[in-house]
Amino acid sequence: MSHAATLSGAAPTPRLPGYALFAGMLAAAGLPVYIHAPKVYADAHGVSLAALGTVLFALRLIDVVQDPALGWLAARSARWRGLAVSAAAAMIAGGMLGLFAIAPPVAPLVWFALMLTLVFSAFSFLTICMYAEGVAAADRLPGAGHLRLARWRETGALLGICAAATAPTLLGGYAGFALAFAALVVVAWLAMVGQWQGGGDGTAATGFGTVLRDARARRLLAVALVNAAPVAVTSTLFLFFVESRLAAPGWEGPYLVLFFLSAACAAPLWGALAERYGAKRMLLWAMGVSIVAFGWAVTLGAGDLAAFAVICVVSGAATGADMTLLPALFARRMAAIAPGGAEGFGLWAFVSKFTLALAAVAVLPTLEVGGFRAGGENDAQALWLLALMYGGLPCLLKLGAIALLLRTDLDDGKG
Repeated sequence: MSHAATLSGAAPTPRLPGYALFAGMLAAAGLPVYIHAPKVYADAHGVSLAALGTVLFALRLIDVVQDPALGWLAARSARWRGLAVSAAAAMIAGGMLGLFAIAPPVAPLVWFALMLTLVFSAFSFLTICMYAEGVAAADRLPGAGHLRLARWRETGALLGICAAATAPTLLGGYAGFALAFAALVVVAWLAMVGQWQGGGDGTAATGFGTVLRDARARRLLAVALVNAAPVAVTSTLFLFFVESRLAAPGWEGPYLVLFFLSAACAAPLWGALAERYGAKRMLLWAMGVSIVAFGWAVTLGAGDLAAFAVICVVSGAATGADMTLLPALFARRMAAIAPGGAEGFGLWAFVSKFTLALAAVAVLPTLEVGGFRAGGENDAQALWLLALMYGGLPCLLKLGAIALLLRTDLDDGKG
């Protein structure tokens, strides 16, 4: 019996819709910040793209490095987790309002950096707390608790991304989105009142060593790193692929919504299948489906809009498995070796963000060296390189993830 189970008599039953709503709120924070904030500050405040890019790169580096530290902080502040979450929720709401709804009271670039720091830091801390809390909460659910909680949480996150992709247009711009997001933070916070148990006074925090010394936890982190790399590559190249390879500028938004809606619809199905047939088997199937989708993308050219829509549906559905099953497996392992879970998910967040940073650093310069020019005329060779990197490279990376997963003993069962 896990440590969390011994506390089940006093702890509340997990409120699964609350987890879904909270995850959706966090997911809704990411898309505008990464994709649209630089354009808003360039268009509305005249900040140069080079300056914005430099600030974003520096903040992303800090964000990656600080995640393990935030995991340590979440573990040590477990006794006051509800209070800590409340403070971080106020930070993320304030940062988003400052970014999009308040005219910069200082130099726009400085304001941009300050608000993004608030949003990034609060986002990371809240994500770590939510996943860590889920480790103990899942043990209080009947049946396959970790998979069941993951289905709700990741489906909520995917729907949050879809909402963020459409909300600025529906709400008349990013000021309206920021106000709506602040309201969503309040609703999500209310939905989780009483759920933040924390797991003690922080004296039982295990430290990173416990996680890194465990062979199965290390292997799961390695699988997560390699398996996230294909999505990191395609995310980095997505806008270029649609604009230049498909010659379809303006279709980026609809394709993104299609991808994430497909992932959201598929996530509960993958969870149910994993409960019946095992998470490892379903992950392997999903990875194989991703390879088919990525391989097909290599063959596309200008005007293949319908084919790429199908690829978005198929690859999105496969991504639903990645987002649901891998965190559930890691959470199940944390329940066994590090019941608090916060430091483990600090490492998990580090792995995910490191992959994104590595993809940007490795892929974009390679494209430029190969002759590709964003927004300009490109010859057949440069476009072929773009297709190979967008579809071919992820196939190779997925094969590496399959090889790692096949060698990983997950004690795969109904959990």
